[in-house]
Amino acid sequence: MVRPFRAAFAAAAAATVFGAVTGRDRWQWAAKPLLMPLLAADLVHGGADVAPADRRVLLGALGAATAGDVLLIDPDDDRRLIAGASAFAVMQTGYAVLWRRRGARPLPQVALPRVAAWLGAAALLRAKAPNLALPLTAYGATLGTAAVLASDPALAPGSENIAGTTIPGPDPRSRLALGALLFTASDGLIVLRRLFAHSARSRRLTEGVILTTYAAAQYLLTDPRVHTTRHTARATPLA
Repeated sequence: MVRPFRAAFAAAAAATVFGAVTGRDRWQWAAKPLLMPLLAADLVHGGADVAPADRRVLLGALGAATAGDVLLIDPDDDRRLIAGASAFAVMQTGYAVLWRRRGARPLPQVALPRVAAWLGAAALLRAKAPNLALPLTAYGATLGTAAVLASDPALAPGSENIAGTTIPGPDPRSRLALGALLFTASDGLIVLRRLFAHSARSRRLTEGVILTTYAAAQYLLTDPRVHTTRHTARATPLA
């Protein structure tokens, strides 16, 4: 099936990364706000088998991500960083609801490393950027919750997994864990960039990696084929 909106997303993501790495803000302002609307258009265009309730949650999450994308075009403004984290917290909550609806559960072998990373990042922020510690730590909790649930192998039954980690394969659901990992890496780099990248060159290059991993994560997590009603994991209703 031809997926023009996904192709347009890839082009907009490439332009966004190029603008960040080269310091061309106009490129980012032109391309980055298009990213999530293009994924939303792909959902509307190719998501006929997505349940209406799930479609609404996913579209709402993408709307929140759009607000976050615009706010973080200037990632060096702490006020915009905090506001962007708040928008992305809404998005991550929406994703967590979707994975939970599909029966995902937190697995200790997946959750414990992320809890340790979350605590480490929180301690680092308290020591080096106390004004950011509370809002970014709160956001990290929503990120961790969504990422742990997305990494449950039960979301991709029949896919290969090693030590509880799903290996990406032909089934789009098998790529959810990779998407969650990329999102975690992207957001972890945001913290490291804020605290340790001091030169203009290092900040631009790090921002390029952040945006690349972010775009790849969103591409994988929002694929309508992941959310179709033809796929079910452990069909457990929300408590």
